Amino acid sequence: MRTQVAIIGAGPAGLLLSHLLHLEGIQSVVLESRSYEYCTTRIRAGLMEQNTVDLLNEVGLADNLNRFGLPHDGVQFTFDGACHRIDMQELIGRRVTIYAQQLIVKDMADVRRRDGGTILFEAEATAISGLDDRPVVTFTHEGELKTLECDFLAGCDGFHGISRPAMPEAVRRDYDRVYPFGWLGLLIAAVPPSEELVYSHSDSGFALFSMRSEELTRAYLQVRPDDHLDNWPAERIWSELRGRLGDHEGLKLNEGEILQQAITPMRSWVSEPMQYGKLFLAGDSAHIVPPTGAKGMNLAMADICALSRALLDHYKNNRSGYLESYTKTCLDRVWRAEHFSWWMTTMLHPPYDANPFDLKRQIAELRTVFGSDAGCRLVAENYAGLPVVPWRP
Repeated sequence: MRTQVAIIGAGPAGLLLSHLLHLEGIQSVVLESRSYEYCTTRIRAGLMEQNTVDLLNEVGLADNLNRFGLPHDGVQFTFDGACHRIDMQELIGRRVTIYAQQLIVKDMADVRRRDGGTILFEAEATAISGLDDRPVVTFTHEGELKTLECDFLAGCDGFHGISRPAMPEAVRRDYDRVYPFGWLGLLIAAVPPSEELVYSHSDSGFALFSMRSEELTRAYLQVRPDDHLDNWPAERIWSELRGRLGDHEGLKLNEGEILQQAITPMRSWVSEPMQYGKLFLAGDSAHIVPPTGAKGMNLAMADICALSRALLDHYKNNRSGYLESYTKTCLDRVWRAEHFSWWMTTMLHPPYDANPFDLKRQIAELRTVFGSDAGCRLVAENYAGLPVVPWRP
């Protein structure tokens, strides 16, 4: 097979890139090791920055998002017995929207199929070669070993994919921070406690109350990263959710069937550079953020805007400047998002080895941030999303 841009990974990053290139007449082929059903049903992130929503509207991918998404003008934080609301719409004129990642993947995949795009599901990439000149991806599909030749290769296949390891080790440098806690993620058949997200700090740990719909709660509890689900029967889960949320006017914890639960360790990680030869990394292939800042999917979309601009400038204008500066363009935003996610995580999660001084200092930091207009604006600007580069040159 032969194409202009080969894309490994049919997540939000890979599918968005394929769509943007299609709008400008550039060919692409997407290889995805999982099935269509897996990709479009696996529950992942669900918060979209204003920039992401604006982009999807601009390029015709937001019909279902606009119909079923849940826009939020504010976000709430509870700590030290009080509830503090940040009104993003009032402070910066922007908002966030809740719309599940698997639904975005389904919307994008269905549009690409409708437009005649080539997405090969259950096509596992097994080898990459020729990055200095003419990339070739070897993959298995329908029981056969095949090859895909291309001008450029976009690695959108996540932390465990083969794209990043295809770069020579001598040119790569990883930056890593593993946190001493994880999240117990819960999907609950119950009305969420609030119409907005609620971040809760307490002496017994952090909790986040989100949603996937008006009748489906997505909640998280801070736990040790090596904890086990056997240690979390339903009675303990509800006790901790109630205790960490606290008693606040307008917030009500509604119980329901716990549909899913899983424990996920937390880390911050960046791999530099994000390009080598004709290979360009995007999303979780190059960076991971703790979910506290809700940046993962949005960062991937921002990477793709930069990559789309670079590829279109090459094909349309025969220029290479944006391709050469791709890593710097992305990392300027990535490191700011890494900092915000680290800051939110360390500010809201009580350390397990904390002494009384640490806990008092943490409360003082929360009061400093949420007790001033400047602090609230800082959170709002980063939470609703930093600017992204235009996807066209």
